[in-house]
Order: sequence, then C-alpha cells, then structure tokens
Amino acid sequence: MLRRNATFLVISALTLAAAFAVWWLRGMGAVRHALGATWDLILTVLPSILGGLLLSAALRQLVPPGALARWMGAESGLRGLLVATAAGMVMPGGPVAAFPVVLVLAQAGADRGALIAFVLAWSLNGFQRIVVWELPILGPDFALLRLICGLPLPILAGLIARWLPIRWTPADAPGMRPSGKTGP
Repeated sequence: MLRRNATFLVISALTLAAAFAVWWLRGMGAVRHALGATWDLILTVLPSILGGLLLSAALRQLVPPGALARWMGAESGLRGLLVATAAGMVMPGGPVAAFPVVLVLAQAGADRGALIAFVLAWSLNGFQRIVVWELPILGPDFALLRLICGLPLPILAGLIARWLPIRWTPADAPGMRPSGKTGP
C-alpha cells in the first residue's frame, strides 16, 4: 500500500512544505491565491483527464485481448516496432490520452518493446508537436533535422526494451485491474 501511494505522499509532503513556506514568507493571502490558482488549473485539466480515462475504458472494452499481437507482439519483430512507432507519431493529445492507450495496446497484445516505441514516438516525434510547436518556433530546417535525428530512437529503444531482462506485463500496471462486466 505504501509503495503504491509513495508518489502521492511525497507530492503531498512537498505541497504542504511549499504552502507553509508561502504562508511564512507571504502570508495567508498568498496561500489563498495559490489555492485559487490550483482550483482554476484543476478545472482546466479535468475535462482532458476524464476524456482520456473514458477513451481508455471504452477502448479496453472494444479491443479484445490479443487482437494486436500479430502486429505489435513479441513475435512481430522489427515490423511491430515500426507499427508502434507510426502509431505513436500520429497519436494526438497529451499524457492523459496517450498513457491510457498504452495500457489498451498492452491488453491487446503489444509487447513491451512496441509499447516503449509507441511512447517514445509519441513524445519525441508526434506530428502535433512538430506542427504546433517546432515548425512555427524553430522553423522547418530545424524541425526536419530534429525529426530525422529522432526517428530511429523509438525503434532502438523498443529493441533495447525487448532485450533487457526487466519483467513487465500489463497486469503490473495499476490501470489494468480487471474491470467488471466485459461483454453485452
């Protein structure tokens, strides 16, 4: 139980320490202001979090276990890493959308190498990141250079993940607890 809640406990302790420091240095008004800003942020991100979780739950019910094993499973070889990389690059949204999809892919038969390739492709080479941020801010030459340099990294990471003796299965993820009814 402690291991599962360790992150929450650490963040809570840091938050309380920061709140105390704000109160000590700036007074109770600053603490109230910080709480108000926190509430505004919660209201801003809550719809995305709920949407991502609902998407994940729906996909878990729609995609049968093992459905993607041929395309992204342990026996899929380099093709599986390429498919996972392409899927990660076109995956829209932030972590609240992408990480639940990783769990769905795992349930559907993607192996850990493909999952690592998906996550790295999404985070490094996502098309929305390139179009929204890199092209307008850094220009097309730098965006192309960075994309070309980043393209092999998800595949390389997927190969390393398949090679490493670290065991991980979807059942190890807190988000993969069995749901109730799975059929009509």
